[in-house]
Amino acid sequence: MSQPDFFNDQVTILRIPSWLGRDVHEERELPLTLGDYKVTPGDRWTVTSLKTNEVVYNGIGPVDVVRERAKA
Repeated sequence: MSQPDFFNDQVTILRIPSWLGRDVHEERELPLTLGDYKVTPGDRWTVTSLKTNEVVYNGIGPVDVVRERAKA
């Protein structure tokens, strides 16, 4: 079994803070795998695609890029 077959039921998620409160976050599904993104903390956090050099997020932090089981 190849790695893509093993993880085909998982998606990459970008978790960002929400204006709704400290313990609330928003989630966005990302098209690439977990290792294809770089998170850079700072005054403004950035998430960059390592494959395309596209900045997919630039804003307040903290942010996380995680793998989760796809919702049925």
